[in-house]
Amino acid sequence: MGNFLNMINGYNTVSILFRLFLAVLCGGIIGFDRGRKRRPAGFRTYMIVCLGAALTMLISQHMFYRGYTTDLSRLGAQVVSGIGFLGAGTIIVTGRQQIKGLTTAAGLWASACMGLAIGAGFYFGALVGFLLVLLTMTLLSYIEGKLIASARNMNIYVEYTSSADIGGVIDGIKKLDVKIYDIEIRRSKAAEGVYPNSIISLKLPNGMPHAVLMAEVASANGVRSVEEV
Repeated sequence: MGNFLNMINGYNTVSILFRLFLAVLCGGIIGFDRGRKRRPAGFRTYMIVCLGAALTMLISQHMFYRGYTTDLSRLGAQVVSGIGFLGAGTIIVTGRQQIKGLTTAAGLWASACMGLAIGAGFYFGALVGFLLVLLTMTLLSYIEGKLIASARNMNIYVEYTSSADIGGVIDGIKKLDVKIYDIEIRRSKAAEGVYPNSIISLKLPNGMPHAVLMAEVASANGVRSVEEV
């Protein structure tokens, strides 16, 4: 066991193969969770990002052992900044003013950092980081969903048949003793096939489930669809 640890901590063929395969494994596991949830970047993307970052650190070490006078951290620093273009590609703002993809972008950045750690031979830090990222994307995602579902503040997106139906929905919400903080109304665009819609910011009374409010709004006359955002 001691000989194996010494081997993978050094710079040799076994160490290089171990680091690259470990990067593929860790990146792939995290990416599998994202892909299972139908996120823009999934299994292969995370795997390649982590592998590429590990390979970058190995290139720096290779140049050092070959006698090149170079800063070993220079290539790694370019990975951390360069991963931004991939992260930016996964972040989108929907037509309902939702920002999606931030967790995926953060996961890509963390995956790149994890690959750099593996490539540098910092196995303990890489494995701890891998476990924490995986925990954050699985268990904490469930906890976050529970907290959001029980929160008193919520935003809903409502689509109407015509603009005249908006007033009836607002009256129905007020009858439930729900406070309206803000309402953003957007008119229909017949040429684009867009119906009148609004995003309403609300504060619910203590103990009122989100589903009760959603059901009340959905049952109002002229409502085509309603969604929590």
